Amino acid sequence: MPSAQKPMRYGHTEGHTDVCFDDTGSCIVTCGSDGDVRIWENLDDDDPKSISVGEKAYSCALKNGRLITAASNNTVQIHTFPEGAPDGILTRFTMNANHVVFNNDGTKIAAGSSDFMVKVVEVTDSSKQKTFRGHDAPVLSLSFDPRDVYLTCVTNWLLLQKCNDVINAKSICRLGWQPGSGKLLAIPVDKVVKLYRRETWDNKFDLSDTSITQPLNVVAWSPCGQYLVAGSVDGSIVVWNVETQECIERYVVTKHEKNYSICGLAWHPKYRQIAYTDTEGNLGLLEDIGDGKKPNDKVASTAAKDYNDLFDGDDDDYLNGDVIEPPSSPTPGANEDHGDDDDLMPTASHQRRAILDDDDNSLDIGMIKANSNLLAKDDDDDDQTGGFPALPASSTQQHFYDGPLPTPRQKPFQSGSTPTHLMHRFMVWNSVGIIRCYNDEQDNAIDIEFHDTSVHHATHLPNSLNHTMADLSTEAILLACESTEELASKLHCIHFSSWDTNKEWTVDMPKDEDIEAICLGQGWAACATSALLVRLFTVGGVQKEIFSLPGPVVAMAGHGEQLMVIYHRGTGFDGDQCLGVQLIELGKKKKQVLHGDPLSLTKKSYLTWVGFSAEGTPCYVDSEGIVRMLNRRLGDTWIPVCNTREHCKGKSDHYWVVGIHENPQQLRCIPCKGARFPPTLPRPAVAILPFTLPYCQVTTEKGQMEEQYWRSIVFHNHVDYLSKNGYEVDENATSQSVKEQQELLMKLFALSCKLEREFRCVELADLMTQNVVNLAIKYASRSRRLNLAQRLSEMAVEKASELATALEEEEEEEDFRNHRNVSSNKKDPLVPSASVLDNMSKYSKKTSSSSRAVNKQSPPVIKPLIPKPKSKQVMFLVFSCCFRTTGFQMWLEENRASILTDNPGLNEAEVIKEGMSRFRVLLSEERMAWTEKAKGRAANDLTEDKKRKRPTATEDEAKKNQEQKAEDSNLSKKPKTSGQSTNARLSAFAFKQS
Repeated sequence: MPSAQKPMRYGHTEGHTDVCFDDTGSCIVTCGSDGDVRIWENLDDDDPKSISVGEKAYSCALKNGRLITAASNNTVQIHTFPEGAPDGILTRFTMNANHVVFNNDGTKIAAGSSDFMVKVVEVTDSSKQKTFRGHDAPVLSLSFDPRDVYLTCVTNWLLLQKCNDVINAKSICRLGWQPGSGKLLAIPVDKVVKLYRRETWDNKFDLSDTSITQPLNVVAWSPCGQYLVAGSVDGSIVVWNVETQECIERYVVTKHEKNYSICGLAWHPKYRQIAYTDTEGNLGLLEDIGDGKKPNDKVASTAAKDYNDLFDGDDDDYLNGDVIEPPSSPTPGANEDHGDDDDLMPTASHQRRAILDDDDNSLDIGMIKANSNLLAKDDDDDDQTGGFPALPASSTQQHFYDGPLPTPRQKPFQSGSTPTHLMHRFMVWNSVGIIRCYNDEQDNAIDIEFHDTSVHHATHLPNSLNHTMADLSTEAILLACESTEELASKLHCIHFSSWDTNKEWTVDMPKDEDIEAICLGQGWAACATSALLVRLFTVGGVQKEIFSLPGPVVAMAGHGEQLMVIYHRGTGFDGDQCLGVQLIELGKKKKQVLHGDPLSLTKKSYLTWVGFSAEGTPCYVDSEGIVRMLNRRLGDTWIPVCNTREHCKGKSDHYWVVGIHENPQQLRCIPCKGARFPPTLPRPAVAILPFTLPYCQVTTEKGQMEEQYWRSIVFHNHVDYLSKNGYEVDENATSQSVKEQQELLMKLFALSCKLEREFRCVELADLMTQNVVNLAIKYASRSRRLNLAQRLSEMAVEKASELATALEEEEEEEDFRNHRNVSSNKKDPLVPSASVLDNMSKYSKKTSSSSRAVNKQSPPVIKPLIPKPKSKQVMFLVFSCCFRTTGFQMWLEENRASILTDNPGLNEAEVIKEGMSRFRVLLSEERMAWTEKAKGRAANDLTEDKKRKRPTATEDEAKKNQEQKAEDSNLSKKPKTSGQSTNARLSAFAFKQS
């Protein structure tokens, strides 16, 4: 069947146009000078889906459901496919991006620009970028090596005219690597296609044809690697069989209809079709290229057989399995990080890291050839053929470990900072202020800005020591730098709140010890070093305690007297990090709250932010946007309180956290479009996100109220912590929060009553306060749920007794403390003596004698521990509310005898049940009468209780004192009377005798 050329159709306005297929070949995607990307189901599709990406679109690439475009607004954008929804900006240039390509597995893209730069960007994390500089002309074309080892680019060949715009280029010179093995590199040069052999970079052969009269513009390989197609600037298309180095006989040359330059070529991933575009914006399709059959298993095996003939004898030995090495075998140093911006490298190990490094040189063929000795492989050690099934392993093949791979450890970082490789970056952004660093050719300085200018004015500092870490508090500024060959790692502090004139101090670390993380607290500073040490200092520069860490530090944070350290507990696997956390209180009573507990992270994520809320609760955020907070109420566990990814509009969007507040509940962060961190200019705006606990069925009324209640509980745990540590707490805010919580419980109680969930009502009442339980009893009685009301009454009695016991214990403890203080003040001071034993003996004798003297003079009176009158009144009101008689109870008292007469042998519970059934049968007027009678009785009881009010403790004590005085006076008077009568008798007797 001969090849066929379908008529071309209009695709875009006149100008440069690019084309590609999707992964399955079901759609054709084009972009053009009208700034639109169009998705065609086939060439006859009259209503293609259109996506606007800018004023002009120069290049497009599609893989794994991600559509990448290079637009005239100097950006490389990403869209979802086939929806076409914007998903962020991967990178930016200072001029137009001319070409974008995916790597073999679709995890990275490379983009070349007219500003002479090439960038390689991770698709899932645009913050991981590599920039290649040093080119002497605009980058027109790029191509990834299928093995991800090399990246080739074309800037300016001697035969090409220099230009600053891809539209004006005489030839865009789109080159390409042979699929699969990557053994050959095809480059269109003038009227021929030059093929270079891998790693030796010698010109193996050229492909040409006599019909080519104008320079070739673009080349493209077939998916099997057997055929190569090229388009020229005059509109001709040529297809070669690479093995025979000849044009295909049935399809030698296809002349373009209008002689416009061919600027886009793409092979169908399954069928022998070629889509092409020209500079007029038209789209065309060539079918049945080659033998005229659609590929199937037989065709693929035939192609493999034909392609295997390209290998020489040495390659045949290799393919026989003698020296096969699986691609998954570990390579030494493959997981090592190269570049400061890669906080976390992917798990898969690729040899490309040996080449893709943060340097200022471009990657051209000469540089690749010079550095090819980095990979110690022979020219013939190809381990796979292009696009064909893997060969069966021979019996001599070695067995390799195929289990979970270890995850590279996350590098240390400062919370609220952006990557250190940036020329303009944030060193820290927290609730106190912002520290920016500028490191370019003109200046290397640090700018410090405070949110509250009353704390301190803005400051500009020179960065002569190249500080890379910073922290900021209301007392000081802390800076740190890494060591160099000449200088040690330094910790520099500016204590701007000091009353002294010397406000700065610097400490040098010991040799071979680098500072990796720093933080500030209230009156102290800390740094973690590469020697697995944490060094503490006062804010004035005095060295304090030192302690060791079980593993390398990841991040640190300080607040008040609290220090939190995150470190590596061990090695993680399958993309997971293995982190531990220590929380230490550095106050007068130093103690460790968290003892290296494992830190919970989302699957295959890493830590991005760690710190404290404004109220002092530890928090942290992982790369999946999950914010977790310490729940002191539940044994110092971590609870997720927010998922920032739910608020992102695109998959590549992120929120950069800068602060957390518990009252009011606010998560302060910066939205980042298509990136993980914001740029320094223009100044980013701070957004406020709400907190939401991940409770089930939050769309229902019950789930919403449960989430609100427990979120209120979690976000007010700091009140108890602050009050225990001597901080003043706003009583109004505390009472307001308790009121909100009890209102939510009462709403849940009412909802459960409507759903006839009485057991659930009792569970909710257990969380209520005493007053709210009384309100629940009334609600249950009015809802005619007398059994529930009875159970709640019993619970109210228990709560009242517990409250009374707690109050008594508290007052007893307070009185005992006061009595102890009084007795300690009455003790005599110790008499100094020669020995401790003498002290003890003399002290005991002195004490005993003095105690006897005291007893003789005035015997001590120990007052009984009587609760305060206020507590008595409170308890009286509580018990009066609990024991208030209801109408049903009065009715049951009068009718109990009749119930037992009709049903002898019933126990108390059965009597109440039978009485409830009879009481419900009564007319509403009768029930109301009993209720009114119960209210009248309760009022009378309350009046009588007031009349029979017992005297308070002070009244009892005054009365007893009066009675005691009266008795003492009577006793003193009686002896006097008896004494006078006796004297009179004696004198009378003596007078008579005389």
